[in-house]
Amino acid sequence: THQPVETVSGLRVIPNLDVYRPGDAEETVASMIHSVTRKDGPTALIFSRQNIDQNTALDYKTRREGALKGGYIAKEETDELDIIIIATGSEVQHAIKVGADMPGARVVSMPCTSVFEKQSAEYKESVLPSSCTKRIAMEAGVSDIW
Repeated sequence: THQPVETVSGLRVIPNLDVYRPGDAEETVASMIHSVTRKDGPTALIFSRQNIDQNTALDYKTRREGALKGGYIAKEETDELDIIIIATGSEVQHAIKVGADMPGARVVSMPCTSVFEKQSAEYKESVLPSSCTKRIAMEAGVSDIW
C-alpha cells in the first residue's frame, strides 16, 4: 500500500514499539531477527518498495550486527571527522553516495532509533561522537525525531 511518509514518525512515538526501517538486505535480515526474538514488546518493520543499493563496502556481518544495535557506521570518514550524515531506510544509499565525495564525512545507518538509544554510552559515542556537532539527518518524512 502507499502510506504517507508521516506514518513512520507516528509509529516512532508509540511507547515500547521498536520501528525498523532497514536500508539494505542485511539490515532487513537484522530487523527480522529482532522482531522474532524480542520478548518485551512489538516491532514494526517498514520496508521500501524501491530497488535499494547494497552497501557492499562493508561485509554482511558488520551490517547485520550494526543494524541489530539500531545504528552503525556505514561509511567511515577518510579524513578528519567534519560531519555526520545519519540516514535510515532507502535514504542510506543516497547518504553513502554523498559521503563518498566528502572525505571528512561519516555516514551512519540508523535503522532503529529506539534500539540504538538502548546501547551503551560507549557504543553510541563511538558511532556519534559528541565532538562532531555538524550532523545531517536524511529521511523522507517529518523531521521532528531528528
